[in-house]
Amino acid sequence: MQSVTMIESWPVPTAATAVVRADGTVLGSHGATTHRFPLASVSKPLGAYAALVAYEEGAIELDEPAGPPGSTVRHLLAHTSGLAYDEPRVTSEPGTRRLYSNAGFDALGDHIAKATEIPFGEYLRQAVLEPLGMSATTMDGSPARDGVSTVDDLARFAAELQAPRLLDPRTVAGATLTVHYPGTKGVLPGFGHQNPNDWGLGFEIRDSKSPHWTGGSASPRTFGHFGQAGTFLMVDPDAGIAIVALADRAFGPWAAEVWPPYIDAVLAEARTATA
Repeated sequence: MQSVTMIESWPVPTAATAVVRADGTVLGSHGATTHRFPLASVSKPLGAYAALVAYEEGAIELDEPAGPPGSTVRHLLAHTSGLAYDEPRVTSEPGTRRLYSNAGFDALGDHIAKATEIPFGEYLRQAVLEPLGMSATTMDGSPARDGVSTVDDLARFAAELQAPRLLDPRTVAGATLTVHYPGTKGVLPGFGHQNPNDWGLGFEIRDSKSPHWTGGSASPRTFGHFGQAGTFLMVDPDAGIAIVALADRAFGPWAAEVWPPYIDAVLAEARTATA
């Protein structure tokens, strides 16, 4: 897959990428795929997956109280708890506004740690990382932003998202393809106000948002997450592929300029290969 070499032109010190099918086949990769990068908010999909394991294990329920008064686990996962961006301050009623919240994911991690009696980072390791063979990935700190991983490890996670082995596929579809609290407005960090600003449970859903960091040709069912460390993970179920890209430069205008054409080029090459 030649399009993966486009990351060589990115204005970053170090970058790596991989394109992955549901069966785990890596269609193409480039760069330092074993280099451990800070994930920033790409930590959240990993944390959300651990929360879904806790749900399926019966340790928590999605609609049980968690976070501020009136909020539930579902609200925290869907960024509708009412908590502010980066502090445990209530700014709106739960379910009324899509307010992207690191504080909400911190509350989620605390809730799961109490329910399971296991520190969240350790629960994530036992529930998700170890079973998937993600030995280079850690979450020492906030589930909102303190993950560290490699492209090779996230490629394993990307395959899991497309063909779940750890969770019932219906649970994963409910988190990645189903909009929770539909019609909710909010700001997509770096891309402005969105109406609606659709999310699943821990995963952003593209739907009709435009312009968007996933490019111009990704299907409306595309889901994923990007991080302020210059990182992203996305899955386009209609194209049958996932794309992981990690870099070591903070998100900014550079990312909004280079990510969309890169994703469009990968999708075009993948579609041509399967035509």
